[in-house]
Amino acid sequence: MKKLKGLFSLIRFELPLAAGICVVLGQLFALGYFAPVYLILTAALSVFFISASILVSNDYFDIETDRINAPHRPIPSGLIIPEEALAFTVFLLLTGLILSSTISITALFFSIGLTIIGFLYNRKLKKHGLIGNIMVSFSVGMTFVFGGLSVGFPLNKIVMFFAVIAALVDLGEEIAADSMDIKGDMLIYSNSIAIKHGKEKALHVSAFIFVLVILLSLVPFLLQWFKVVYLIPITVMDIFIGYSTFCLIRSKDEEGRKYIRLLYLGATFGLIVFLIMRMMGL
Repeated sequence: MKKLKGLFSLIRFELPLAAGICVVLGQLFALGYFAPVYLILTAALSVFFISASILVSNDYFDIETDRINAPHRPIPSGLIIPEEALAFTVFLLLTGLILSSTISITALFFSIGLTIIGFLYNRKLKKHGLIGNIMVSFSVGMTFVFGGLSVGFPLNKIVMFFAVIAALVDLGEEIAADSMDIKGDMLIYSNSIAIKHGKEKALHVSAFIFVLVILLSLVPFLLQWFKVVYLIPITVMDIFIGYSTFCLIRSKDEEGRKYIRLLYLGATFGLIVFLIMRMMGL
């Protein structure tokens, strides 16, 4: 049971779950209605497993820095050995790619491209600071595009808009997370904003991005893309982002990590509420 809990902890469930939800929303925005159930499940689970694979590989490559930044994580704590994590990564990746191939050959190649970006980040790009942050954020935004792609409309304007929103949320999180990982990241000679300009500067850049996200979230209503009732889930998401940002700026050391996680959970919760409301026909 401890091994299973360790493996579950490696995938950081809320993150691939959020990715899967973004895929379903991408489908919904592209079509204007829900795709067939089999296509929803196939596309969402494909991205879920691929995202989980990349997150597990991140822990695999970050063993040395995690011994300083996050010694409680499954690998540095000894709960999971590196070989087990690597095998788990391969299993998750193959599962995700197989599911993606059942959608279309284009979806498969799209998934392979995002996988390559994810693994390049884990292996090489992480140390490049902002460039690495942007690459990860781009991948996150592409979950919406993958949703649109799975139903034949990857370049839908609403899909692209929310891809940008998702990318910005992740970019802010990546920069904030780097400010919590300074000690460990110095081991790999990272060029993160936090190391080059200080933790306070990095957190302020992150906060600026989150404020921008809150402002941009109102654009679909100004352009009348959505009914006013959908301000409810968007407001829920914005409240979580705003509160987490405020607390993050005031946080000390490791305390900031819980606010980064709260931000993700809040944004995911807002998206779930959006989906539920749509399912209810509101």
